[in-house]
Amino acid sequence: MEIRYITKDDDPLEISKIYESSWKYAYKGMIPQDYLDSIPTGQWANSINKVGLNSLVLIECGRIIGTVSFCKSRWEKYSDYGEVVSIYFLPDYIGKGYGRLLLNKCMEELKQCGFNKVLLWVLADNHRARKFYEKNGFIDSEVFMDDNIGGKEIREVLYFLA
Repeated sequence: MEIRYITKDDDPLEISKIYESSWKYAYKGMIPQDYLDSIPTGQWANSINKVGLNSLVLIECGRIIGTVSFCKSRWEKYSDYGEVVSIYFLPDYIGKGYGRLLLNKCMEELKQCGFNKVLLWVLADNHRARKFYEKNGFIDSEVFMDDNIGGKEIREVLYFLA
């Protein structure tokens, strides 16, 4: 197993596929199914190397199976925080301990960037992800943000690292 930064040699379509597969698996029942079914191949390919966003990949047996993206907080109110923007895995690797390893490496990298405080947003209905973050030291702030995905009102909750 290897965790490293994304490089120019990594295939953006392969990494995008992790996002696509994870969304379709993890958000089933939370986001409208027709929206999930309509996610096109390569949906995230152009945003993987976005300026200001850092991304790590987790490689198992030569295959990229997960990715995490992080940056300086995108929220003015929390400008001195680091932010975990996303963490996604191919569905076959969810719930097998890889998430903790990738999140821990992300936390190390954020700390090296000078961030002692970290935040993230998670879908309020995503109980599996919320439990994962809570087991890894994040605390529900009870601060919410409403969004609309696929025509459905979605609520996200802000978490802080304890």
